Amino acid sequence: MRFADFPFLRYLPFILLGIFCGQSNWSPDAQFLLLLLVIVWGGYLILILTRSQNKGRFQLSYLAYPALVVFGGLLVQHAKDQLAADLDLGRAESYLGEVTMYDLQKPNSFENLLDVKSVLIEGKWNDAEGKILVYHQSEKPLKPGDILLVKKKPEEIAEPLNPHEFDYKEYLARKGIFYRQFLGKDYQVILSGTATGSRYFLIHLRHAIGQMLTSKIPDENSAQIALALLLGQKKELDPTIREAYIQAGVMHILAVSGLHVGIIYALFILMLKPLKLKIEKARIYLLCVVLVIWVYAFLTGLSPSVVRAATMFSLLTFGQMRERRLSIYNILAFSAILMITFNPYVIYEVGFQLSYLAVLGIVMIQPLILNLWLPGYKVLEYIWQLISVSLAAQLVTFPLSLYYFHVFPAYFLLGNLLILPLAFLIMQVGVPLMIFGWVPVLGEALGWILSWLIWTQNWLAESIRLIPGGKLDRLTMDFSGMILVWGILLIAAGWELGSKRKLTWQALSLALFWAGFQLYSEAIIPNKELIVYQGKKSQLLDFYAFGDVYSWNQGLDAGEISYSVEPNRIRKHWPQIPKSLMASREDSGTIQFVGTEFTFQPKDKKIQFLSTPRSIHFWSEGRWVAKPISDSLVVDSLAYRILF
Repeated sequence: MRFADFPFLRYLPFILLGIFCGQSNWSPDAQFLLLLLVIVWGGYLILILTRSQNKGRFQLSYLAYPALVVFGGLLVQHAKDQLAADLDLGRAESYLGEVTMYDLQKPNSFENLLDVKSVLIEGKWNDAEGKILVYHQSEKPLKPGDILLVKKKPEEIAEPLNPHEFDYKEYLARKGIFYRQFLGKDYQVILSGTATGSRYFLIHLRHAIGQMLTSKIPDENSAQIALALLLGQKKELDPTIREAYIQAGVMHILAVSGLHVGIIYALFILMLKPLKLKIEKARIYLLCVVLVIWVYAFLTGLSPSVVRAATMFSLLTFGQMRERRLSIYNILAFSAILMITFNPYVIYEVGFQLSYLAVLGIVMIQPLILNLWLPGYKVLEYIWQLISVSLAAQLVTFPLSLYYFHVFPAYFLLGNLLILPLAFLIMQVGVPLMIFGWVPVLGEALGWILSWLIWTQNWLAESIRLIPGGKLDRLTMDFSGMILVWGILLIAAGWELGSKRKLTWQALSLALFWAGFQLYSEAIIPNKELIVYQGKKSQLLDFYAFGDVYSWNQGLDAGEISYSVEPNRIRKHWPQIPKSLMASREDSGTIQFVGTEFTFQPKDKKIQFLSTPRSIHFWSEGRWVAKPISDSLVVDSLAYRILF
């Protein structure tokens, strides 16, 4: 097996490099990159045409790979231009917007997304483009295609205030959403969506299927799981059920992914052999299977894992039609390049990263695990195959899961052994229910069977959740740890193919790199550090001194602490409940903290330093930014880090 045998796998790193470079501040604009790409590809074509005359003088890859880097940069610059915030939206006195989805239930309102068509600025209507996330409290639901007149100015989405807090602004910005607004009932529907309903056919169809599933499945919790498992609608899942699936290590089955596409693909492919079709009719049947897969992908919202799986199965089907066996690595790389071409920011989506890592783990690591034992019975062989797939996927994805979610399900093997086969059965019943649910009697029968299967699945997940020690939380892994784990797994995958001596030295080098990074991280930890977190109405202080962490909370509730404070504590390996920072209040209102080098005046939100700090930083755009050192600090709107 040679790397040269996988051309798309060779192209992918250079495109990714171009994307990363294109996001830098020094990257040229889209027009310059397009001109540069034309020049490079022009030179490349000239060299191909004159290759016989210049044989041996110049390698074509010298131009081909730089062209891919430029192409990656062009993709991200073009995406930046498309997703750039429309400044007219921020100045709009009123605007017209088209509803693009059905209402999503929130605790005190309904969420929807408007596609802005026109804005009123200084008494004049102008065409505009942009998206606004809105919340309303009208009893009459909004429908896709409705045109709303809103006589309010939208609000720009704020940046996160605290270190390592989830960046909701950046998350929405990558979807082209820069504004949001609470409407209440203060808006006017000036055009019904029925006039433009054909534009939202799949959205209407998805909503109709969801309503049908809800009506046919008698158990409410089972209906929620059916909507998540079959249509990808998991935002309304009960928190208790969600937690049970997380602790069982099978949350991935509730996100429509390659598993679900694979089950549907297998269902139709297994029907091909009994039909005994001739070659031409078999090819037409396979084309219909590809069409069904892509309709399902669009119906479920085109999540990265679904697009990846749909692309892979489509290419495998085309290869089968031509009686060719395609490389899984080429297919994976091609599907990734295809997705990146349409949306370069998809590489930052957790679903995209986990999906490709899981498939790579199954392809590269699962055969190694499978060969460790050869069971003598069919049942044991099936169980061992399921265990090896689960272990391979978990080994490759757990570093990224710890980095993002800080949780590890201890009983993931048990959950996958018990629940994955049941999920396969649920899909076998659920897909026919989606198609034939409108047929009297048949729809009710399929709905009852599906409800019972999902109830059993929920019971299994809840039973696993109740086993002590099932959830290992507050775990984290830094970049060096991820490189170490993935490097060792790659070395293990290539152990029988490469030089064992070289691979051993590579493993030692990785271990030394990780150890050196850990030593450096420990060496730069300050002796004393104060973090000031901002809540909605008050502040929380974390004070680190020589290995101990103390905290003083002025009024943040448990929800605010979990969302705004915990991410930084986990990143720094600080305890969830630090020691209390002992304090006394003077007659003037100033709070004196025992054993510290600062006081706090709550009325003025002012920290007074008793000794000059080494440095003062504030949190902005995902990093700490230095500010001039002073003997006091007003902490009314930003998070701060003070080193002593």
